Amino acid sequence: MRQPSVTLPLQLYRAGLRIGEPALTGLLAWRAQRGKEDPLRLPERRGLPGRARPVGSLVWMHGASVGEALSLIGLVEGMIARGFSVLVTTGTRAAADLIGARLPVGAVHQYMPLDAPRWMGRFLDHWQPNLAVVAESEIWPNTILALDEREIPLILVNGRMSERSFRGWERCPRTAKALLSRIAICLSQTQEDGERFAKLGAPRVSIAGNLKFDAPVPPADAQQLAYLGAMIAGRPVWVAASTHPGEETMVAYAHAVLKAQFPQLLTIVAPRHPGRAPEVIECADGVGLRSARRSAGGRPHPSVEVYIADTIGELGLFYRLAPLVFVGGSLVPRGGQNPIEPVRLDTAVLHGPHTDNFGAIYRALDRAGGALPVRDGVELAGLVGELLRDPARLAGVAQAGQHALRPFEGAVARTLAVLDPFVAQMKLQRLDRGGPVRPLARA
Repeated sequence: MRQPSVTLPLQLYRAGLRIGEPALTGLLAWRAQRGKEDPLRLPERRGLPGRARPVGSLVWMHGASVGEALSLIGLVEGMIARGFSVLVTTGTRAAADLIGARLPVGAVHQYMPLDAPRWMGRFLDHWQPNLAVVAESEIWPNTILALDEREIPLILVNGRMSERSFRGWERCPRTAKALLSRIAICLSQTQEDGERFAKLGAPRVSIAGNLKFDAPVPPADAQQLAYLGAMIAGRPVWVAASTHPGEETMVAYAHAVLKAQFPQLLTIVAPRHPGRAPEVIECADGVGLRSARRSAGGRPHPSVEVYIADTIGELGLFYRLAPLVFVGGSLVPRGGQNPIEPVRLDTAVLHGPHTDNFGAIYRALDRAGGALPVRDGVELAGLVGELLRDPARLAGVAQAGQHALRPFEGAVARTLAVLDPFVAQMKLQRLDRGGPVRPLARA
């Protein structure tokens, strides 16, 4: 099938990033100075490889940030079990720190280059992937066009298209179609996501579900779990996870209100961005609460009321320490963060009204009584108090949440079933043992 021509906006975009390479280099240096990029691996962001390419067929998988990258683990394991090497790329430093420690043998990690034509070109020239798999909503024009020019099939997995993004793409329909028509297969999370991709021009759309339901639960260091568990034993404890600006004020207010009923109450706050710990301290100070920062060596001693978990990759530890979690990004209009991990770790979940990012999941949890909504800090304080006073109800919410998630599972198996025809083509390529590594034919 003939692909739609590259539109004028795409041509201007490509030309602009080609000309703007020096500015992008300066941007990366500026980000590195502020700790947002790894200075030792900065060349990878310009498409310069940090290691040699594995021999044989290679699958490239990309997940921009922590959640997207971790959702790919099941697919990475599936491809390795089928005998292929896997290159995993991420776009954020936090994701790189996490995914690097969790990748199985047979997979390597690199940073994703910025979407400049020359940088992406040299990235692809070095790695020569036979298949590209991108998670969720990573629609980078130059990357898509470069893969298309090399006839490397691109599969979008765990595809997500919010109503806001859909409206934005609707304003440039020819450009949207020119890009989405170059995706071999679009596997979306929900029917709504699939319909939006199809309306924008994706020709082959299927519903596979959300890979995050099948992702491994976040790990926890056994020694730290035992140590902190013993330290806070007997105290009522809850977690405010992945919080955003504006939410820590409500969390601190809730603790201050509950302090009279629960003098030993411990509130653990894990801000979405750990660098915001000073703001969390200000919120606690504002209502007279004593706080400690984990990254600074602080511990939740009996005198500490707000423990700030400003570290990367330890949510699994804190979910295991508390029976109750408020999932952030939901009391402010940020769309809500992922509730799957705390639910799977047998924790009762509270959330605010803004849950569009995981709308179907929150609706299923709420219907089953596996998560409970609150509208503001007053309701948050009230419900936290009710649940901490009623362990049986708390356990019931956690159990209902686990039951509510079961119908959503199986996305990894469904996605791998779609990838298997491409796997078969890669195996056929191996018959030509003396030939160069070549991209796969299009589906």
